[in-house]
Amino acid sequence: MITAAGGWITFDRFMALALYHPGLGYYANDRPKFGAMPTQLQDGQRVEGSDFVTAPEMSPLFGQALAVQVAQALQVTQTNEVWEFGAGSGALALQLLEALGDQVQRYCIVDLSGSLRARQQLRLQRFADKVEWVTELPARLQAVVVGNEVLDAMPVQLLLRQSGVWHERGVALLGEDFVWQDRPTDLRPPVEIDGPHDYLTEIHPQAESFIRTLADRLTQGAAFFLDYGFPEGEYYHPQRSSGTVMCHYAHRSDPDPLADVGLKDITAHVNFTGIALAGQDAGLTVLGYTTQARFLMNCGLLSKMEHATHAERAQALKLITEHEMGELFKVTAFGAGPEWEPVGFAVGDRSHTL
Repeated sequence: MITAAGGWITFDRFMALALYHPGLGYYANDRPKFGAMPTQLQDGQRVEGSDFVTAPEMSPLFGQALAVQVAQALQVTQTNEVWEFGAGSGALALQLLEALGDQVQRYCIVDLSGSLRARQQLRLQRFADKVEWVTELPARLQAVVVGNEVLDAMPVQLLLRQSGVWHERGVALLGEDFVWQDRPTDLRPPVEIDGPHDYLTEIHPQAESFIRTLADRLTQGAAFFLDYGFPEGEYYHPQRSSGTVMCHYAHRSDPDPLADVGLKDITAHVNFTGIALAGQDAGLTVLGYTTQARFLMNCGLLSKMEHATHAERAQALKLITEHEMGELFKVTAFGAGPEWEPVGFAVGDRSHTL
């Protein structure tokens, strides 16, 4: 692809190929991705493990708490369908289906990975009469939409200010190696970056386009997205001069997406202000924005932990403690139709910070 493009492609194109190219991309190959155990050696043999763990694998109480919010949304918007984007191992779908029961008549999963779809189908056999896998949105959608750690996996463009001049950072070839190559650009971050220092950051046209497409199709319902990121003022802070692109392999993180391409995850933090504006400008109502900790506690996580074992409580605490997932992960919600107050944002709504 680089050769066909004349020797250089933008990073969002590189990231899309590295993650999603059929058979070769990270999410398109058969290696395990989600789980608590990394790849390791046992008796001299390599045992394939996972690269990272998401909240639903960490604790089933995550899905049970989220189900409280989804149940309210289904009732208020008078819908009976749930659509999940990027369903991973299927753990969250299973937790929601078990908790919501007859409130959900149809559960649709949109996932680009064939290997993950197969894993999801195996896990969700018990709900085969409700669950289906789809490849595109209908013209009109009436449902509650859920996306956990899906926005961070959408390709981003890289912008570099060097010696006061803005460049777009792309990828070229040097022999058989991928290398960075920067070209002058008229693109800019959504806010001015104070200071004269060199500065690398991301813009998120694909994630924002996804939200606009969803807004165009969602005629009745709500959407909830949970992911790690910041509001615009924090995202483009002058001190965040190295950007947020990060890779994950065998429960280790590294900042080099040009190495081990196709074998590790590539992500970027979410600019929640950009996501909120994309939805609002396209006609959706921003119903709330808060930390994952506050959202889950508003949805009754602490009371659910009272009936859990000590080990289960320890895992659930990772969802809400500040040094784990509680503060870095945020939740934002959109509504299509009359405005209402989701229970997950009843206390601690941070929409004013967007």
